[in-house]
Amino acid sequence: MQPMLTNQESKTSYSQIIKPNIPLKDKNWFATGGPAKFFAAPETAQEFQQATLFAQANNLGVFVLGEGANILISDDGFDGLVIQPQLKNITRDENLITAGAGVSMHNLITHCLNNNLIGLEEFSGIPGSVGGSVYINLHYFEFLLEQFLVGAQVMHKQTGEIQDVDTNWFNFGYNQSTLQEGNHYLLNATFKLKKATDLETAYARGRHTEIIRHRHKRYPNKNTCGSFFRNFSEDEAGSMIYVAYYLDKIGVKGELQVGDAKVSHQHANMIVNLGNATTNDIIQLARTMQELVKDKFGIVPQPECRLVGFKEYPLL
Repeated sequence: MQPMLTNQESKTSYSQIIKPNIPLKDKNWFATGGPAKFFAAPETAQEFQQATLFAQANNLGVFVLGEGANILISDDGFDGLVIQPQLKNITRDENLITAGAGVSMHNLITHCLNNNLIGLEEFSGIPGSVGGSVYINLHYFEFLLEQFLVGAQVMHKQTGEIQDVDTNWFNFGYNQSTLQEGNHYLLNATFKLKKATDLETAYARGRHTEIIRHRHKRYPNKNTCGSFFRNFSEDEAGSMIYVAYYLDKIGVKGELQVGDAKVSHQHANMIVNLGNATTNDIIQLARTMQELVKDKFGIVPQPECRLVGFKEYPLL
């Protein structure tokens, strides 16, 4: 474990990495929301420690932001410290590849293919950083990121200590990881991939291209958080767990709209910002979708999209 910085070491550099009143609208895929009271974009683990010390010293809540692909930020913004890690180193050791929390999944996949390492191309076309992807245990059809992750470095929220952990530490589930408890921050993650022949890599590149083409045809690829609601459990809905099934049945796809927020014509479980939507528009649209499903089927969809900065829970 690596120790936390001293208070004196941190105080001397707060001003270098902590910025006040920074807009977040341009830092998330929905392109909505108010500003962060404070904002930091640490490029090293040490700067990350300094940012968390600043939050503790000022009794601030912390939100760690990746590429903003799976979040909805309150129109009031976030009344605390938003940290957007810029740890972007990538290193290789045979078939193991370690990437910083700030590396985009697209760049990581490209790097892997360029070095004849295959497996992560299954997640091609899904926006997000390594940090955000590990946080939610990124998934696409039968593939889960946990199937490739073998280790990581995490930092304790309170002590600042950095420790090496293995896959089991994360207690992964569907859209679930230990990181969601809020006691640790991811610094980097190590993935075990397959060392491929040139022919196998060429096939993987083709699959990478085809997955992206398929996603662009099937889903909106900007001004959205992706799937807004999570699928149901069997305890909630029986054998038909897919929330999009119920949303299709109530006819909201491409039709239901509040302000500039609209249910996508491509997918019933995706909301898009047509250009000038507010977060409140998106919330009102999502609540209407919940109410319609509840009225017809007696079950209430709950968000997969993370809600950030809300003083009270805004949905059903």
